[in-house]
Amino acid sequence: MEVTKEIKQRILAEIKVNRENYPSDNKHAAALGISASVYNALKKGITDKQVSDTNWICIARRLNVSLADEMEWKAAETPTYIFITEQLTMCQESGVSAILCDMANIGKTFTARTYVKSHRNAIYVDCSQVKSKIRLIRFIAREFGINTNGRYADVYDDLVFYLKTLENPLIILDEAGDLQYEAFLELKALWNATERCCAWYMMGADGLKEKINRSIECKKVGYTEMLSRYGDKYSKVTPDDGKEREIFLKAQAAMVAKLNAPAETDIVTVVNRTGGSLRRVYTEIEKLRKGA
Repeated sequence: MEVTKEIKQRILAEIKVNRENYPSDNKHAAALGISASVYNALKKGITDKQVSDTNWICIARRLNVSLADEMEWKAAETPTYIFITEQLTMCQESGVSAILCDMANIGKTFTARTYVKSHRNAIYVDCSQVKSKIRLIRFIAREFGINTNGRYADVYDDLVFYLKTLENPLIILDEAGDLQYEAFLELKALWNATERCCAWYMMGADGLKEKINRSIECKKVGYTEMLSRYGDKYSKVTPDDGKEREIFLKAQAAMVAKLNAPAETDIVTVVNRTGGSLRRVYTEIEKLRKGA
């Protein structure tokens, strides 16, 4: 697809915001996968013949910039948003690690991505996209602006060294249940190598908790030690009781809908139609806005 001038401007705006999370232009350029000279040109607003459409798309994906016209989405301070933000802040400031295992579609990913945008030295990893050990570590290294073109062992060593020099780094591992076994073991090794220097926050649906517990019961090497490094417990936001959970989900959905739906929208109808799923709330509001 052709990347239009309007899309390039959106990407440039996000590059400017994202720059705040890096100590230098060179580190930011490395994280974006472009040279320092190209980065300098983009910083000046020069886009012609600097970056191929393929690379624009790569940068857009890296910064979570949609190539389509998407509606602006405001962050509602739901119980999930507040809980996860407080946990991420606590982890990053104190260098500790934690695990959150909870239902899908309650705003975990949205909250984590929003947090990373405004906090220096914090990165977000969608583990479903980097399931293997090598892809995972190279991705983490690249997010911190480390050159990933060399041997894997060198990339790993450079990452460990660099994390020890940063002030309060935080690595958020979303969809962590999708990681291959070797990747889990490598995370344990990386945690050991950066103990007290780097905070980790692992997130997933209930399947992540089941996978870890099952692996511990089967005495699979590494899982007991890994869980202990993440506090030996699973955090959760949603209530266990079915009726309470339904009330909780609908209350969250109403908060999000009120903040993002067009004026005069019947919020109760939207909430009942979605059952409290925030992904479905987004879809319903998108329909309403397009029909307005």
